[in-house]
This record gives sequence, C-alpha cells and structure tokens, in this order.
Amino acid sequence: MRWQSWLVVIGLMLGVGVASQAQEAPKPEQQFLAFIKSQGAALRANDNPPADAADWQQRRNKLRENLLKAWGGFPETPCELAPRKLGEIQRDGYRVEKLVFQTRTGVWMTANAYVPDKAKTEKVPAILHVHGHWAGAKQDRVVQSRCIGSVKHGFFVLVVDAMGAGERGINKKLGEYHGEMTGATLFPIGLPLSGMQVYENMRAVDYLQTRPEVDGKHIGITGASGGGNQTMYAGAFDERFGCVVPTCSVGTYDSYLGAACCMCEVVPGAVRFTEEGDVLGLAAGRGAMITSATRDAFQFSVGEAKKTFARVESLAKLLGKPDGVKHTIIESGHDYNQAMREAMYGWMTRHLKGTGDGSPLPDPEIKTEEPESLRCFPGDSRPDDYLTIPRFAGAEARRLLENRKAPDSLDAWKTEKTARIKALDTVLGGATPRAVKATDVLELAEGETVILSVESEPGIKLSVLLRGVPQTSQPPKVNRLAVLLDLEQSVDKTLGGEQAIKLLADGWAVAVLELRATGRLALPSDKIGNAPDHNSAEWSLWIGRPLLGQWTWDVRRVLDVLAGRLSKLPSEVMLVGNGTAGPVALCAAALDERITHAVTINSLASYVTNEPYRNQRLGLMVPSILRDVGDIPHIAALIAPRRVTIVGGVTGGGQTIHGDDLVKQFRVTQDVFSKHSATGNFRVRPDGVLSDDGEPK
Repeated sequence: MRWQSWLVVIGLMLGVGVASQAQEAPKPEQQFLAFIKSQGAALRANDNPPADAADWQQRRNKLRENLLKAWGGFPETPCELAPRKLGEIQRDGYRVEKLVFQTRTGVWMTANAYVPDKAKTEKVPAILHVHGHWAGAKQDRVVQSRCIGSVKHGFFVLVVDAMGAGERGINKKLGEYHGEMTGATLFPIGLPLSGMQVYENMRAVDYLQTRPEVDGKHIGITGASGGGNQTMYAGAFDERFGCVVPTCSVGTYDSYLGAACCMCEVVPGAVRFTEEGDVLGLAAGRGAMITSATRDAFQFSVGEAKKTFARVESLAKLLGKPDGVKHTIIESGHDYNQAMREAMYGWMTRHLKGTGDGSPLPDPEIKTEEPESLRCFPGDSRPDDYLTIPRFAGAEARRLLENRKAPDSLDAWKTEKTARIKALDTVLGGATPRAVKATDVLELAEGETVILSVESEPGIKLSVLLRGVPQTSQPPKVNRLAVLLDLEQSVDKTLGGEQAIKLLADGWAVAVLELRATGRLALPSDKIGNAPDHNSAEWSLWIGRPLLGQWTWDVRRVLDVLAGRLSKLPSEVMLVGNGTAGPVALCAAALDERITHAVTINSLASYVTNEPYRNQRLGLMVPSILRDVGDIPHIAALIAPRRVTIVGGVTGGGQTIHGDDLVKQFRVTQDVFSKHSATGNFRVRPDGVLSDDGEPK
C-alpha cells in the first residue's frame, strides 16, 4: 500500500471503531488540545472556596510557597541596587529621569522616573508602571500616556523595561520580543521569565523606597496585557503594593489552555495548584481592580475575567474588605486607553491617597516624548557586555554545572544516579499509570507492515508502523528491534527513509512511532516565531507536564505495546532520535532499562546557550532540568553502562559542533562510562554517518 494511503488508515485508527463514537472523537489535529483541556479540568475539579478567613490564611501561605517554587525561588540576599541617573528632561510640572539600577548581580534594569514638582516639598505616593507587549516598552507612547497622566495627578511614577524588552533586548534597537525561544532559555535553569519579572518588579519597589520624594507605604502597580500579568503576580506576591490594577490581562488559566500567550506569562505547573482567582485573591482588599475590554481576546475576555473576579470578590468579603476590589469594564479592544487610564487614576487616588470614592478622574493634557529621547542608552550606546536574557541564562547554567562533575567512584556515582533519575522523572512531569491496552488493528502491504493503534494514556491515540516482523500464527521471533523517532517528518517518510531501509536489510525489526502533538497530530497554527510547537509546549508547561516528558512517556508506552505484540522485547532494543528527537531518546533510555542502545543524530548537545534557541523545539525546554538533573551529557551518562552513540551535534543556537569540540562536550559522559569499565559502549561521532547495517559508525 502507498504511504499516502497509510495516512488515511492511520487517521481512521485515531478515531474509534464504531461510527457513532467516531463522530464524538476529536479530529487528529485537535486531539492534543482536547487532552490538555481535560487534564486542566481534572486538576482543578475540586476547587472549592475557603470555608473562612483561617482556611484562606493556610491556603494563601501554601499558594505563595508554590508560586515561589514555580518561579525557581528568589535570591536570599538582594544585591546592591547601585542606581545611576543618566539624564533628565524637564517638563511643566514634572521632570523625567533616565535611570538604571541593578536587580541581580550584573543585571541592570532600565527605567524612567516621572517626578512631580510637588515632591520637592512633600512625599507623594508612587505607581510602578509595567509596559506589556508594546513594541517601544517603557518608551512607547501608549505607556508614556499613562505615566504622564499619573504624574500630573500627583504620583511619583517609575516605569521600567521588562527583561528582554525595550532597551533590554538582545540587540540595541527597540521593538524586540522577549518571548518564544528567547524567553525559553530561562526554563532549563529553573528561572522562568514570569518569576524573573516578579522579582525585578519587587526590586523596583526597593528602589522606590530609597527615593526621598516617595511615600514608601503607598505604592501601586499597573500594566496592560503582559504588563497586566506582571501587575497581577507582583501585586499579589509583594504586599508592599497597596493598589493593584491589571488591565486587559485577567482571565482564567483554563482559558489559557487553548490560547497563545507569551513565555513571560507562563508559571510552570500553576494549574496543578491554583487558578487565577486565588492568585489575584492574594491582593484581595489591597485595592485590586481588574479592568477588562469588551472586545479583547477570549483568554482576557469579560466573561473569563468575571470568573476570576467572583473569587477575588468573595475573598475580599471573607476578609471584611468588600470595598477593596472592583471590576471595571470598558467598551474597547485590547489597549490601555483614555477610559482605562481615567479609571486607574481614580482607583489609585482612593487607595494610595485616601481621597475620592474611586470613580474615574479626568485625563490631563498629555503630550508624549519622542521615544528615543527617553532611552537610557540612545542609539548604539548600550555597553556591548550588557546582560541579556540568553547571556544571563548561559552564565547561570554554567554556574549550576560547575557542581555537576562525575563522582570519584562507581559506588558514589550509583548513589547519585538514583537521585538524578528520580529528579529527571520529576522534572518531566512524573510517571503516568499504565492503565490502557493497545490493539493490533491492521496488517498492510503483503504482510510487510503492521500498523498498531496505541492509546498512550486516556485521550492520546498514536500510531506505530512496524516492519521486519515475521507474520506467523505463533508469537514472532525478533532478535533486534530499532525504534525510530523523528519530530520533524511523518512516520511514513521515516519508515521509507535510508536509515530504516538499511536497518531492515541487516535483519532489524523497525518500529516508527508518531509522538503526540507532532506530524499529523500537530495543532494548526502551533508555530510562533522560532518555536514550531509554541502553543502545545506552553499548555504542557501550565499543567506541569513538559512535552519532553510526554514524548518520553509515549516511547515507553509503545515499548509496552511492542512487548505484548512480540510476546517479549528482544535482547537488543535500539532507540534512535533524529534531530530534535535526540533528547527524547536519551530521556527515555535513562528512565527505561529495556532500551539497550540510545542513539542521537545531529541533536542538541547542550542546553547551555548565550543566544536564543534555534532549530529546536520549545517542548524540549524543561523547567529546572539543568539545575536538578544536569545537561544533555549528564542525561546520557544515566544510561551507562548500556550503549550510547552520539552522531553529530548542534548548539542551542543551531550551529553544528565539529570534531573534538563535540567529544569534549560529552567528556562527563565518557567519564561515567569509564567508571563502569564500559568505555566501548559510549561513542561520539562528530561527523558520523550510518554504516551499511544502519547503525552509526
């Protein structure tokens, strides 16, 4: 049968056997989203409101603990702020200062302070403005407008560039986006961008409290879109904020599972322990006002925001502060426009100045500046060694790996290996119960190829193409089995490729499996920027199950199925990961000793990078994997003394690693194999090719 015909058959297999049930099953390309939604619903199925204030106090403490853990923790000792003023613009009634201050050692935040003239004679309350996804960041005219309006209403204003945006991009020009594979460089070190932003905004409060003009007990925060998310998280977590106004950003986590959001909005595993209502509920009674637009995206829609506000409102009543929360709805699209600004001025005035009833206050006359005039580092004047997101991630990764040297003895390594395998299983999302059977559904092409339908877990139906297995009435005898993985091409092309043909010619049975959310099962419009699997990977992070972990599970589940199909697995089971599938092969082999030989071909050789990931998948970026387990070579070492072959390799930035550089990259792996007296079982072939029998030379 032709390969194209197989696709039709496989498509039918991914439904269910009877017509009435097939109508209810999601289409193959929608299967993964349906699975994610069901997982999210199950995780939050028992979300009940707290019984009383004491119950909420216990919950809030646990929620803060879980949030801090998801963000990778904050430094125990803050670094020196070391603020510097780099320039000033004088305007009628206020001045604008150009500032930098240090949030972490070597990490500098660019900012503008709008200082009202009245602050020369009295302390005034302050508002921290965070910008969101406006191209100009703190310099953008939309952001400037609310800063100017706030200072003219008598507030000291600090507006900051978020990490990776504005003047803090990889390059020196404005307009850079800090999401997708740029923000992804922070996941392996365990410091997601959402947490980095919360901590930096807390340091901005530290800075505000050093200013003699500021009444440090009366500070608010506001922002829209991604800045609204920053507002919610920082405002909820830092109780020094007496007024919290997220705009065009509040919805529900449930609505995020199906939408495209920025990496800066992702709190890994949050759906496992909370919903958005409880997060913002941490600010209940502290002047929390949600502003929603009637024509916003679904995840920020009025309807979804109402669900979160209902929880926040109930918590405010529970705390005896029903007047401390509000939901403002503006007829508008996604924005921070005049009506939204006016609502914010009134609410801030009530909660930070103690005057008025919180009703909107009129917008003063606003004349914005040329964006370039507000920059701390105009043009190309920013220092060349400025610490960007990838540079920070690379430096932190190298620091973490300094303590990841192989133990001195085999016994010490075995002890450490046990701990690392447990850690690997944990960061990948934990084991899934093996509770579903798989069925042989069809034999094709004159008995040469069998298609197996595999339900990896409820809601995830995959197909496996199997060739080279004798078709007999008795359980077939197979001496060698090669399982081929490729995330970038279809199963039929992989089975018809040179690699599979050579293996079959040498007597190997070959199984090719599709993995969830890839190939025919990939979601439409999954790609954003340089991340081909942006949305599916993002949703997986929300539920605490990185795609790498789910793919690893699929491989192990298929081995269960093949063991049943063949009566038992053969003594030689080789798992080959091509390109981006290389880390899947290594993780599966590290966790499953039935795999006797793991092979990666032109795959990622290290998570450590000083530049955004290129030609990789977002689904491979696992929160905390570098911190808790180690780098790619450390994962490969967990397979020892079983065989591992590394055929070629690439950097995080997508460049080929040549010659001895690749050998050096895997030195720690070689060291572990040496301790096992199994040096021959580990091979690195920098420019390797497949031999005539399909195995790497």
